[in-house]
Amino acid sequence: MMSDLLKLEVRGHVAIVTMNNPPANTWTPESLGSLKDIVGKLNEDKENYSLIIASDSEKFFSAGADLNRFNHDDKAQSFEFSLAFGEAFEALTNYQGVSIAAITGFAMGGGLEVALSCDVRICEEQAQMALPEASVGLLPCGLGSQQLSWLIGEAWAKRMMLLGERIKAPQAERIGLVSEVVDTGTVLEKALELAAKVENQSPTSVRYCKSLIMEARGGDMNSAFSKEREQFVKLWDTKDQKEGVAAFVDKRKAQWKNC
Repeated sequence: MMSDLLKLEVRGHVAIVTMNNPPANTWTPESLGSLKDIVGKLNEDKENYSLIIASDSEKFFSAGADLNRFNHDDKAQSFEFSLAFGEAFEALTNYQGVSIAAITGFAMGGGLEVALSCDVRICEEQAQMALPEASVGLLPCGLGSQQLSWLIGEAWAKRMMLLGERIKAPQAERIGLVSEVVDTGTVLEKALELAAKVENQSPTSVRYCKSLIMEARGGDMNSAFSKEREQFVKLWDTKDQKEGVAAFVDKRKAQWKNC
């Protein structure tokens, strides 16, 4: 399912998905389905190493769901919308490359949840973030309650979700919600700089490392220790392991195969 509400641009090994639903870049079932499909196709593309989620608007990264979609009594329709959120953002969380959220202005509800589903979050100085669903009788349905709690801890997650607190850029950096704050109008440029760093890494190793990092969220620590060693040895079956070591020894830039 493709949608005009998302724009896809490919620059070498980097894919840029720009939300394009003015004025507030709200999510629809169609755009969520499109995001899921895009991520699926990128996972199959050996030339793709990273994905940037961006917005053309300085004022809105994304305001989340269009609440008019929930102003009815059709429970089945609401379930389908919540399922679309969950499936899209779960696909993004499990993307095999490195995903970067380039946050501009307001990132609210599902607009923050898409950023929480990325590996790296950076924002511009005017950005503000919130999960305000409880203020309108709803709750996060795009993995937000789990992702936020894991990333910034229970204390701040409760203040954001239970008290409805809105977090501005400097505070977001202090509590670990974003890793860096940049000047207005420069977040995409910074995201591309970070994506360029990914190209120096073996995409196979990145994929394995990412799975191990995610393992820490719910797995047993001792089993994760064993899995780390297993994955290390498993790399010897890949072309990238051989190329990476050979390139280092030969003092040249590695030519990755993503396999």
